[in-house]
Amino acid sequence: MKLALYLFSLFPTLALAAQPAFSVQGLISALIYLVVVSLIFWLVWWFIGYVGVPEPFNKVLRVIVGLVALLILIYFLLQFIGPMPTMR
Repeated sequence: MKLALYLFSLFPTLALAAQPAFSVQGLISALIYLVVVSLIFWLVWWFIGYVGVPEPFNKVLRVIVGLVALLILIYFLLQFIGPMPTMR
């Protein structure tokens, strides 16, 4: 055990690599956010079908809801890669 600690102290990059990249609290809050957003979009999707919107408008509304949900999911996943790049 002491040998492993000694080796980690010799190579600081290995010691940093051994630490977790995400905190548990951050992952739990991200999971709760994802569940709440998905429930909201599922409710909107269900409501569009329940109201009985005529067929062409029904399909258009569902495509719009799907695209908005996809954009929110992409934005959510991009937070895990680091700071957002800015365009000048």
